[in-house]
Amino acid sequence: MPKLRRIESRQDGQPGNDGTGSPSEPPTDGELLARAVDGDLDAFNEFVERHQRAVIALCTGILRDASLAEDVAQDAFIRAWKNLPSFQGESARSWLLRIATNRCLDLLRQRNRQATDSLDAQIVESEPRWTTQMPSESPEAEAERVELNDRLEAALADLPDDQRIALVMADVLGYDYLDVAELTGAAMGTVKSRISRARARLRSALLADTASREHFERYVRP
Repeated sequence: MPKLRRIESRQDGQPGNDGTGSPSEPPTDGELLARAVDGDLDAFNEFVERHQRAVIALCTGILRDASLAEDVAQDAFIRAWKNLPSFQGESARSWLLRIATNRCLDLLRQRNRQATDSLDAQIVESEPRWTTQMPSESPEAEAERVELNDRLEAALADLPDDQRIALVMADVLGYDYLDVAELTGAAMGTVKSRISRARARLRSALLADTASREHFERYVRP
């Protein structure tokens, strides 16, 4: 992902050295952002490098479009840079992921208002946690597993946005319910309800089709 422009040099000594000849401890996120508030782009770029994979993974999981996710992630970092004064000492990672989540939600709302392309056309290949890679599987078994992945992705794309986002965060990206609640701004009970309904709808969608049901019963434990 393209980085924000870096400043040419710093006048406070060589990075990673505290002036005594011994390596210094890496700065915390809070320290990096404190320096960034004072205009230190090097510090902010270090913060970007630490968290860009998590941000892109989150945006990809929500938007189901790898290229678009990179653009939204970059926009999230730019917004974080512009809104550094709003960081009040909470978890910098959560603050950043919440900005990225809000950007994704804004884009989804805009799409819904414009009634443009279906999310089905934006599915990207991924390896959800609910599928199983079988060791030394035959070509036939691999083909069946790939077909199940495709059907899972299609069923996932058909979920309402709020349910799909909560499910992706919990079951694909591995966030716990508390994180999902914080990032989406929803109450814990709402998050649990959305995930439960999303799982039920996915299961019903897969079991409603004969071919999907056979793959589902083979690879997914009840």
